[in-house]
Formats: sequence, structure tokens, C-alpha cells
Amino acid sequence: MTNDAKTRLARRLTLSDAIMLGLGSMIGAGIFAVSSVAAESAGSAILFSILLAGLVAYLNATSVAQLAALYPESGGAYVYGKKQLNSFFGFLAGWAFVIGKTASCTAMALTFAYYIYPQWAHIIAFSVTLLITFINYLGIKKTAWATRVLVVLVLLTLLIVLISIFAGDQFQAERLFAWKQDYKIKGILEAAGLMFFAFAGYARIATLGEEVIEPQKTIPKAIMIALAITVVLYFLVMVTIIASLPLIDLVTSSAPLALAVEQSRFSELTPLIRIGAAIASFSVLLSLIAGISRTIFAMASNGDLPRFLSAVHPRHKIPYKAEIMIGTTISLLVLFTDLRSAIGFSSFAILIYYSIANLAAIRLNKEHLLFPRTFAHIGLLICIILAINLPLNSIIGGVILFALGTIVYFFKNKFL
Repeated sequence: MTNDAKTRLARRLTLSDAIMLGLGSMIGAGIFAVSSVAAESAGSAILFSILLAGLVAYLNATSVAQLAALYPESGGAYVYGKKQLNSFFGFLAGWAFVIGKTASCTAMALTFAYYIYPQWAHIIAFSVTLLITFINYLGIKKTAWATRVLVVLVLLTLLIVLISIFAGDQFQAERLFAWKQDYKIKGILEAAGLMFFAFAGYARIATLGEEVIEPQKTIPKAIMIALAITVVLYFLVMVTIIASLPLIDLVTSSAPLALAVEQSRFSELTPLIRIGAAIASFSVLLSLIAGISRTIFAMASNGDLPRFLSAVHPRHKIPYKAEIMIGTTISLLVLFTDLRSAIGFSSFAILIYYSIANLAAIRLNKEHLLFPRTFAHIGLLICIILAINLPLNSIIGGVILFALGTIVYFFKNKFL
């Protein structure tokens, strides 16, 4: 990768920008897209799944924070795998990130569309993907500003949900203890793997390593702060929803937060919740596409993907060819993919991605450790456990694509 300043990305993001990008990548995904799917697996025991998903997210975050401080470059675990393990693990991490987060983008675009106008969901998802690609094309500073506004609006939406339920006398604490009757370890693990989809956004900060001011200090702080806020908020909202809705309504509803408000005496606020859900999905999609393009940029710069994808726009200082390619790909996928499949496949790929990040953290020298090495060992173990407990079709699809990636890697190294 050349050191010519014209080919590098501009360092413009402050600590607050990085935190907002992390929040924009996490807040909303689990609440508005995954909660019903996860509740179907775990029932009212989903609260344990949220805590487990939050725990593995924290452990993974400690690994990513240490590695990002040591290697403040675009690419995340793609770079960490290469530097700490070998080129194959680096490639596999990059492959996992790109395909997993492409599935995440597909899920978020569809979620946005289902809340806006479900009858035309695929066309709306196609259109919003193209719009966000254009916003990201204008430059990362504009993306950070837009994400900051969106996060504030989403937080206000969740606040309306909480106030409506509590003020409407819907909260029934005994529903929180229904898990004692029907919980299953397999269901809790499966739901935790699905819920992890919602927590994985903190890595977006690390993938923007070349654009963060003082990355050695900023990246670890931003990751931990954004994750802590998200875990607390998710748990609080899910406790409220579980206590306000019968489990069957939670499992069968495609918009459980809107349903909870609709059944309260403040039902006239329901449209605001639907708008807030769409904003949340938009916010996550905005940050996801930016993160994927930076990983493609890093892989292309190192020859693991076609080198033309490493081109940096002379004015906006963003990897514009990678941005256009990923935006086009997602806009086509949303026309043919369903939401549940996208979420399950994304979870599998990203759990593998963080497994590699944890392996890389285990190999850190003592002087580079910011957290106990045991954290990385436990994070690796839980990632593997959650991955193998996901729905079978997600596992099979993931294994096939990772096998394809392995073939691509060895073909490239042997013949090209």
C-alpha cells in the first residue's frame, strides 16, 4: 500500500464522531429487526440471550480495542489477522466481514422498507440503498454528522415507547418470570447468536481506523462507550416489551415496539414509532455501508481483491469505487432476499470474523495488552458456541461461502 498522502484517507473523526458511528451501527438493529426472531427461539428467556450477546460483544470489543490501538488502519480484523496470525486468516476475516455485513445491510434495508410500506418493501429497500450509497459517496464527515442526528431521533423514539408503556399501565412484572416454565439452553444460545447481529456495530469504529483522530486513544474509548450504552438500552427496552406484551404477540409481530404502543392508551403515537424504526434502520445501514467499503479498500490495497477497488476520491477522500460496488450489490440483493435469512447468515459470518479477532488478540505481546488475555480466550469460545447453535440453514450457507472464500484465496496465491 503506497504512503502517498493522496492515496490515504483523511483523519477527520473525533471521539464523539466515532461514538455516534458506533451507536448508529448498533442502536435499533436488535430492537426493530431481531427481537421477534430471537424471541421465537428463546421465548421470554430472551433476556438471558441479550445478556449473553452483550457479554460476548464486550469480550470481542476488548480484543478489537487492543488490536485497533496497535494497528490503526482501515480493515479491522482483516488487518489484525494478517499481522498477528497469517495472510490466510487475514483474508478469511476480511471475507467474513464483507459477506456478513453485506447480509446485515440487506436486513437493514428490508427492515426500513417493512416499517415504511410493507407492500412495496423490496422496491423501497432498493431505493434507500442507492440513496445511502450516494450520501456516503459525499464523504465520511457528512456521514458522521447524519448519523449523529439519526441516533438522537432513535433515542427519542425509544423514550416514547418506554413512557407510553409505563404511563399506560401495561407493565406486568410477572411476565418477566415466565421463562422458568419453558426455557431451553439451545433456544437461549440460538437467540443470543441472532441478537449478536445487533451488537456487532462497534467494529465499524475500528474499520474506520485511518479516519479517526488519535486512533490509539480514540478507538478503544469509542468502542467501550458505544457498546455500554447499547447493552443497557437494549436490556431496558426488552424488559419493558416483554412485560407489556403476551409472548405470542411478541413472537408473531413484525413490529413489536409499535404493537406495544398501539395497545396502550397512547395508541395515537404508533406512527411515530414506525417512523423511528425506519430511522433506526437507516442509521445502521448508513454506517454499515461505510464500514464494508473500508474493508474492501484495505483488501484491494493489499491485492486480496481487485486493486481498482482501492481508489480514493481526490476530493471526498473516500474509497469511492468500493462504495459504489457494495451499494450496487446490496441494492440487487434486497430484491430477492428475506429478512430472517439475512439476519441468520450475517450472524454466522460475523461470529467467525470475531473468532479470528480473538485469535489475533491472544497472540498479542504482553506490552500491547490492555485487557487480560483470558478475555480473548473466552470471547473465542463463546463465538464458536453461538455460531454452531444458529439455525441450520444459516450454518450451511455460511460454511459454503467460507469454503468458496478458501478456494479463492488458494487459487489466487497459486496461480496469480
